[in-house]
Amino acid sequence: MSYFKGVKCIRCGRPLGDDPFYEGCPACKAEGVGVNFTTTYDLTGAKLPGQNVQPGLFRWREFYPLPDDAVPVSIGEGNTPLLKLERLGEKLGIENLYVKDESRNPTMSYKDRLCSVIITKARHDGVPAVTMASTGNHGAAAAAYAAAAGMPCVIFTIPQVPDTMKTLMQAYGAKVIVTPTSLDRWTIMGQCVRELGWMPVSGFMSPAIGSNCYGIDGYKSIAFEIYEQLGNAAPDFISVPACYSDGLYGTYKGMADLVEMGYLEKVPQFVGAEVFGSLEQTIAAGEENPKVVPSDWSISFSIANGQCTWQGLEAVRKSGGYARSSNDKETMDMQLLLASTEGIYAEASSVTSLVALAKLAKEGKIAPGQKAVAVLTSTGLKDPATTREHLPAVPTINPTMDELRAALKDSYGVTI
Repeated sequence: MSYFKGVKCIRCGRPLGDDPFYEGCPACKAEGVGVNFTTTYDLTGAKLPGQNVQPGLFRWREFYPLPDDAVPVSIGEGNTPLLKLERLGEKLGIENLYVKDESRNPTMSYKDRLCSVIITKARHDGVPAVTMASTGNHGAAAAAYAAAAGMPCVIFTIPQVPDTMKTLMQAYGAKVIVTPTSLDRWTIMGQCVRELGWMPVSGFMSPAIGSNCYGIDGYKSIAFEIYEQLGNAAPDFISVPACYSDGLYGTYKGMADLVEMGYLEKVPQFVGAEVFGSLEQTIAAGEENPKVVPSDWSISFSIANGQCTWQGLEAVRKSGGYARSSNDKETMDMQLLLASTEGIYAEASSVTSLVALAKLAKEGKIAPGQKAVAVLTSTGLKDPATTREHLPAVPTINPTMDELRAALKDSYGVTI
């Protein structure tokens, strides 16, 4: 039986009532602040479940806002590895560096966790279709889980999204539509939600508040898995790529659940890894509400936004954490360093979590012996063309040792 109790505003605590859960708190909106709702639970006497109770991340279903008779929409998500990075950790000055490799999920990103939960709810609620705005990972996950649920899925995206991402979304059966701008996606998506009764899988409010608050709880499973994988303990830091901060906030909620149940004394310090620094600058300025900062296109396009969300600030502030940003060069350098030292090819936006930890280590914020986990949200195979631009051309040779020596030296700087 689910421990789910209700829904309230993250900022002011106002209960949901008859308001649409996907449009954020109307009381805060009236004050000029966009704030998402969040689910609440009664964890009195709650315990973590045993092994293999439900498929995938539904092992933790008591901690999701799902009716007891909702049949899980699962295609094997969750249970991703937590890997210690000895060589990279030494280079970055972090003795105990780990990554949670979410590229091992069915659609190769951590968005599967959110989509599995929310599409389970959508099918149970009998909605006619699901819809969302996405630059790729979220859309691919929604399309795959909608296919598994036998539900129509319509995704709105933008022209700059790589063809690989569009192909992936369409391959799962989604109807993918391109609009001129990001805001245009939200405009038409909102009309579909309000006029057609479609279930929103992502957010569509401006300014952004985050995604469907029911689905965000799917990310709590990341916290539960990390806790078990570290021998029933928590790391000192968890770094998560952050734009609208669904994953950051959902993972924070999972750790907060563990504290409330008595498994942990405190939550880890959460690190929001950004591109343009809205979280970082908002916190540095001591401002209460999300700050707008200059933004542009980035190779980390899935987290390239100029304004953070209240839920992201909540996770960082409540945990006593940090936010750090990374530019395209830092990101690409880290992507190639991770791949060449540890054999993990992660998406550009994913490795911002490592860039942020590297900066904190350099600043002396991570003490020797402390454990830090970087969440790698997706695989580099989602956008190999960008990586290709930062690699030397592959030489073609005749099968002679002289030509091999010349090619290795000219292309790779290697002498044999």
